[in-house]
Amino acid sequence: MRLLILGRDGQVGTALTQVLAPLGEIVAFGRDGADLSQPGKLRALVESVEPHIIVNAGAYTAVDKAENEADLARVVNADAPAALAAAAVACGAWLIHYSTDYVFDGRKPAPYVEDDETQPLNVYGETKRAGEVSISESGARHLIFRTSWVHAPGRNSFAAKILSLAQSREELKVIDDQVGAPTSARLIAEITRRAIEQIDRGRPLDNGTYHLSAAGETSWHGYARYVVDAALQHGLPLRTSLERIVPVPSAEFPSPARRPHNSRLSTYKLRRALGIDLPDWPADLQGTLDSLLPEPTR
Repeated sequence: MRLLILGRDGQVGTALTQVLAPLGEIVAFGRDGADLSQPGKLRALVESVEPHIIVNAGAYTAVDKAENEADLARVVNADAPAALAAAAVACGAWLIHYSTDYVFDGRKPAPYVEDDETQPLNVYGETKRAGEVSISESGARHLIFRTSWVHAPGRNSFAAKILSLAQSREELKVIDDQVGAPTSARLIAEITRRAIEQIDRGRPLDNGTYHLSAAGETSWHGYARYVVDAALQHGLPLRTSLERIVPVPSAEFPSPARRPHNSRLSTYKLRRALGIDLPDWPADLQGTLDSLLPEPTR
């Protein structure tokens, strides 16, 4: 089986390249080899690789910047997936694509299910929704995984930023009116592997969209407290204490792009289709924390 992975150098793309390697031949490209801002070139790329499965982890993800770069965000997040879907139809490949909780407005009081109405609050969400629609209407065999609050080992994660701030500041103000489930790129890659194994066995999941996130929920404030508590238990010297992590509303941190207050995703459809359970978000976060924290002091 030959797998074509796009977006190789991002958080999810890096995890996919590692996790999917045992499944067959991997052909992976970052922006240098497959620029999603030039969707007209993607058909030829797919034809040259002749993949059985296309896995698109590439996206325009600069949420605030997208408000001023709507055209570029639309090309990468909507036009490129449409081109990949057309190429998948032409060569008979499956297309696996990743989307986001930002296709919803966050006003629902319960976790979102796949069939809920999409009403994005920002350009990023609008362009990701457009990509979903293009794929769904293309006739390609496809799986779209919507996820949220993605993290991975490295200095760009929310956990890394919180730890850096906690070492330099005595008090942190963190938003507490946005709720979701931190989800690791590794978990996303592992579930993708399970889905591909099903395809390889001739028992693929039904075409369509599936929600993929770790179990449980927290706010950004709860997330920050968990990270700082873990750091303190590992003996990392911090200036911030748990009591000095202050919950504040989103309005205290205005940004160009509006965010949904509810990012919770119901994963029942995915769990039933694959016959699996998903880890709670603190357990799923452990790999990212392990990359940032020293060995616990005895």
